[in-house]
Amino acid sequence: MHESRDDVAVFVPGIDAPSTVACLRSLRPRGIRTIVGSETATTPSAVSRYCDEFVRLPDPAEELAAYGDALLSVARRPDVETIVPVREEDVYALARQREAFAASVATPWPTFETLRTVQDRIELFAAAERAGVAAPETALLDEWDDWDRETIIKPRYSVATPEYLGPTYDRVEVGSTAYQTPGTPPNAAAEIEARGHVPLVQERIADSREYGFFALYDRGEAVATFQHCQRRGWEYCGGPSAYRESIYLPELEADGRALLDELEWHGLAMVEFLRDPRDGRFKLMEINPRFWSSLPFTVQAGADFPFYYWQQAVDEPIPGKPTYETGLGGHLLRGELSYLHSVLTEEYPAVERPSPRRALREVGLSLVRQPRFDYAVADDPLPFVRDGLNVLREWVGDWTADPDGELPYRADADGRVADDGDSADAPGGVTAE
Repeated sequence: MHESRDDVAVFVPGIDAPSTVACLRSLRPRGIRTIVGSETATTPSAVSRYCDEFVRLPDPAEELAAYGDALLSVARRPDVETIVPVREEDVYALARQREAFAASVATPWPTFETLRTVQDRIELFAAAERAGVAAPETALLDEWDDWDRETIIKPRYSVATPEYLGPTYDRVEVGSTAYQTPGTPPNAAAEIEARGHVPLVQERIADSREYGFFALYDRGEAVATFQHCQRRGWEYCGGPSAYRESIYLPELEADGRALLDELEWHGLAMVEFLRDPRDGRFKLMEINPRFWSSLPFTVQAGADFPFYYWQQAVDEPIPGKPTYETGLGGHLLRGELSYLHSVLTEEYPAVERPSPRRALREVGLSLVRQPRFDYAVADDPLPFVRDGLNVLREWVGDWTADPDGELPYRADADGRVADDGDSADAPGGVTAE
């Protein structure tokens, strides 16, 4: 562990996903002071041995403008070298006031103009077409008329902001992805009113395995890349990632690079794909323009993206070409429990439920053969304990409020599920990882 310097620090927003803790565990041992900021003191990263300081921030879900201003105040501290985006609201706030942040800290994130192309999926799919990257057939809800096909309805925008939704952005939720039963047109007016915008309709890709291409770019040039394939989500139909494996596929690399090159990307990106069984091609789902929730596994596989990000921010060269080990697996333990619960209790449209015995065997074997965990590590156990207490509190509260005792973050009967970070569209039309 390197000696800490009081005059050099990094700021990382504290969220429920493990990405914040991964940044602390990567950077603090190298002598970089770590500051965590969150709207809640119960964020797991706040109790990490690698957290030097904790500050309270406004909740971006409720006070987005105030949250951006708070980040700018943090950036003006003389010890803070840069800020790490770990959710959509972070990168939105950073890109929106990029010039103001640049006066105080390094800004390894995209301009707002480029970010908008990614957070507006209509513009994103247009960029993919220019880059020659395949995508599912997609149209605005009020332009789609073939309801006999298997489709999903998903938000056009990845975050609710005034630039995207107008002045009433804080009165609606853009919503999550939902499976649409063939032959049953949705209530378009109700969908538009609830989401505050006209959402998208997309043909369903019948494959639950999400493929992620992860990259750090420096002004249009790739600095480091990584790939994984999600094997299990929180639900057997998909959902946030429970188990994933590191891979390398040349065609996935080519598609991910082609799209980010077209965008002249700068900063972090996770490009999400599903492989279409009809033609074997990867089909673009979306881009997450910040760190992904499965970041601890990425680091464990040898791709230390938090350190690469820091090196780029402070203009340190990355010696050699970063590499990682393929064939490794990693788990989010509460995700595995949620997956097994869904196998035992849930029914999802268009997705065959695994047998409980087979599911339990697969989870058990992978835990033994691939013992890598997002939160649970021997030298920093408290984030795992804090996360477990948070989940227990949510589950107990949910069971108290719901006589059926449903778990939080679970997809409903229409296939809706919350997105905690890495996300693509699984067979049930839900959001993955």
